[in-house]
Amino acid sequence: MRPKFEKIYMNLALDLSKRSTCERLQVGTVITSSDFKKVYSVGYNGNAKGLDNCCDDKSSPGSCGCIHSETNAIINCTERSSTDKIIFVTHLPCKMCAKHIVNLGGVKTVFYENDYRIKDSISILSKAQIKVIKL
Repeated sequence: MRPKFEKIYMNLALDLSKRSTCERLQVGTVITSSDFKKVYSVGYNGNAKGLDNCCDDKSSPGSCGCIHSETNAIINCTERSSTDKIIFVTHLPCKMCAKHIVNLGGVKTVFYENDYRIKDSISILSKAQIKVIKL
């Protein structure tokens, strides 16, 4: 049986998460065209380019200093905001990443596999008419 594109791109996001240098949570993101024929961008969480590949602070969740995978994928995405996009991310985005996703423009659906401890992003994305689907 042929795998669905949703599964293929989620597997790619999971593979990308293995490049993460965050000690708490490894996350990967893939941004594709709405017809699944193109990959526009990928990202994983970690420190800024040229800095040490480790967390800045290990004292509490969310304070490690890693740039989130969604943000890295958005930074790398050169498609126009008017172009329809689908996002695959290993974990439900945080509140700020949800806002970044809204500002990217053109995002129709966010697929994720694992829940995040805070679920505020669901209402943010829904208000922007972006579907959120757990695979």
